[in-house]
Amino acid sequence: MTPEVTAFFDEATFTISYVVRDPQGSACAVVDSVLDFDYASGRTDTRSADAIVKFVQDNNLTVEWLLESHVHADHLSAAPYIQERVGGKIGIGDNITVVQDTFGKVFNEGTEFQRDGSQFDKLFKEGDSFHIGQMRGDVMHTPGHTPACLTYVIGDAAFVGDTLFMPDFGTARCDFPGGSSETLYASIQKILALPDETRIFVGHDYKAPGRDEYAWETTVGEQKRLNIHVGEGKAKEDFVRMRDERDATLAMPRLIIPSLQVNMRAGNMPEPDEKGDVFLKVPVNKI
Repeated sequence: MTPEVTAFFDEATFTISYVVRDPQGSACAVVDSVLDFDYASGRTDTRSADAIVKFVQDNNLTVEWLLESHVHADHLSAAPYIQERVGGKIGIGDNITVVQDTFGKVFNEGTEFQRDGSQFDKLFKEGDSFHIGQMRGDVMHTPGHTPACLTYVIGDAAFVGDTLFMPDFGTARCDFPGGSSETLYASIQKILALPDETRIFVGHDYKAPGRDEYAWETTVGEQKRLNIHVGEGKAKEDFVRMRDERDATLAMPRLIIPSLQVNMRAGNMPEPDEKGDVFLKVPVNKI
C-alpha cells in the first residue's frame, strides 16, 4: 500500500513533520510534530502545530497516531497540543526509559519524574505493528543516534527520523549520551535491507552544499548508491572513524536543553510550581 504523505517543513529547526494518510480512508498519523520555541524569551508558539491541525480538519481526517521517531534534541514536540485538538495516541520506542533515566539524572529531576515511559500512550518494541485505518505500520528499532530511535515502515514508506538524511548530507550524529556510531551503522544496514523502491522520509534537511532547495524524500536505492557516508557499501570501520571524527567537531543543538526536558515527557512541560509557573533547568557542564 502507498500512503499519502504530506510534509510540513519548519525552517527554524530544519525539521520535517509528516501527516501519513490511509489512501482508502480518512485515518492518518502525525510523525515528529514541532512546538515552536523562542529560547531567548522562553515563549512557545503553536503556528507549526496549527498548520497540521488545520490540514487534518480541512481534510476531515481522523488522527489515530502521533508518532515520535525518538527524543529529539533540536526541537520540542507538539504531540500533546495536537492530541488535545484532534486526538491520536502518542507512541515512541520502549527504550525511552533509557533516555529518561539518563537525562532524569542530568536535569536532577528527582523521584517525582517517572522513568517508565508512562507519559506516552504506547511504547513500541522491535517488530511491533500498528494500523492507520487499513494500513499496517511496522516498527524497526534503529538506535545509534539515540537509544530510543525507531523507523516506522508504513506501506512503501519509511520514516527514519534522524538516522539517515538526504544522500548528499549523510547520517546522524552519534555523540549524545547513549549514542554509538557502530550501532548506527548496524541500524542503517537494517533500513537499507528494505526494498530499493521503499520511499524514505527524513526528519531533517540542512540543504547540503550545492543544493538550492530543501528536500526530504528519497529511496532506499538512492541511499545505497549515493549516501555520502554509507553509500556504495562503505565498510563499517571507515564509517565509524568518519562519524566519530566528524562528531567531535559539532556544537550542541541550539535547543537541546529545553527539548530534552520536554520531549522525554512526551512533549509536556515540567510540572508547574505552586503559582502555576513552569521552569526549565540549565545544567552546567553536564552535556
